[in-house]
Amino acid sequence: MKIFITGGTGFIGRYVVERALKSGHEVRCLFRDQQKEAGLPDGTRFVIGDVMNADALRQGMKDCNGVIHLANVYSFWESDRRIYARVNIEGTRNVMECALEASIPKVVHVSSAVIFGLPVESPFTEQSTPRLIHPTEYARTKYEGDRLCWELHQRRGLPLVGIYPGAVIGAGDTKPSGQYIQNLLGRKLPAAVFPQSVLTAVYVRDVAEAVVRAAEKEDTIGKKYLVGAEQLSFADINHMVHEISGVAIPKMTLPGPMVMATAALLTGIAAAVKKPPLWGLSLDMARMLRLGFRFDGNKAERELGLRYTPVRVAIEEAITSFQSS
Repeated sequence: MKIFITGGTGFIGRYVVERALKSGHEVRCLFRDQQKEAGLPDGTRFVIGDVMNADALRQGMKDCNGVIHLANVYSFWESDRRIYARVNIEGTRNVMECALEASIPKVVHVSSAVIFGLPVESPFTEQSTPRLIHPTEYARTKYEGDRLCWELHQRRGLPLVGIYPGAVIGAGDTKPSGQYIQNLLGRKLPAAVFPQSVLTAVYVRDVAEAVVRAAEKEDTIGKKYLVGAEQLSFADINHMVHEISGVAIPKMTLPGPMVMATAALLTGIAAAVKKPPLWGLSLDMARMLRLGFRFDGNKAERELGLRYTPVRVAIEEAITSFQSS
């Protein structure tokens, strides 16, 4: 296949590019910053631009028979919150419209499990009705971007596959999951927060495997796949980081109301100084930590042939990469 990838220079994207090239696919990546090209495998082709540039998207998709859309704003604090809607909604719309215009045979949209909100079922599945409790601007805009994709699938025949990863962990992660592990390793967290909240976690290479298999497999159009291996509490993750690294984890636990009050204060300071809040503890981050999410990722195993790697392996690789950098 000739595959056009947006977000190929990001954390998950780099693993998707590597996995696609390994299978012999021709890969073309959209990128804004030429410095981010460093480290991508030989054989990757590039198109300069971003998801707001329709001409760059058309150029990238020319003669391709697959699109993988990964580009998004994944964070829990931005100095200008409008960037979430601009990239996660309007940028996604541009990619899908250009894919329709180019008659791309298959489009894999890599979204997030957070778009389901907090369904009544726990753990939830692909068949669960989203319960629109979206406590962060990231989750809200990812939901809206995903919704418009499926509207285009229904109304205009967009050949869509949806991939919904949980908390993605692995080497080279500069996003919230990786930042949390780095904070633990650096003894930067004065107290544990929401230790009993549960996330469904997954190894980054398993996500890349699911994405490429969804692109390759013939009967995936119109389907959704949650990708997550293990349901782990923050206490579980803290303990695992301690076991692997030997670093002491915080002994004190901050009560929930105090976490939210601290997050509100830090978010206010961040808005004033235009810099991310201390410990990354924005209100959006605190809301996400408090709610967590539990889902069943077995459909990806059954239909895509995915075999999940223990999350401990992902945490080990993340720790090794942080300690060697």
